[in-house]
Amino acid sequence: MTGEERQPERLIARVRPHARRLTLPSLALIAICGASTYGLFALDELWQRLALAAGALIAVFLLWMLPLLRWLSTQYLITTRRLVLRSGLLVRTRQEVLLSRSSDVSVRRSGLQSMFRSGDVLVGAGLDRPIVLRDVARADLVQEALADLMEASTSSIATVRRPPETGDVVLRRPRG
Repeated sequence: MTGEERQPERLIARVRPHARRLTLPSLALIAICGASTYGLFALDELWQRLALAAGALIAVFLLWMLPLLRWLSTQYLITTRRLVLRSGLLVRTRQEVLLSRSSDVSVRRSGLQSMFRSGDVLVGAGLDRPIVLRDVARADLVQEALADLMEASTSSIATVRRPPETGDVVLRRPRG
């Protein structure tokens, strides 16, 4: 298989951190909505109601909207050839790792992550420290998929780079 015959790169999975991270911001949203609704009916002065509404909007933005946007902006893309990590709200960071250059993949879990079958997936890419996919849902499945893709990409590169054996027939096109 030559470089021209390689399969096109395909997207295998698009993964985000576990949605459990949105539990506390969602509870804060519910509490803010309840307290501000109560306050709007309990306060008599218009300026007090406006101040409460402004404070509630600021609290919703800081305690719910920013964590939601941060969660939405973190994304891990797994393709047939590479792993792409994208994150950041104002300053976007993108990191790519070729699966053919990666050596191992493992899962690290805390107690809470074990309850939700999530975990940190660590990909050894020959760097001084591994690439970490933080708090990924169904971490075992992600680990298996990455291991299979790493094995397939390294074996396909090995067959491309393998010199022909004496028994192999090599067909070459005439130059002309």
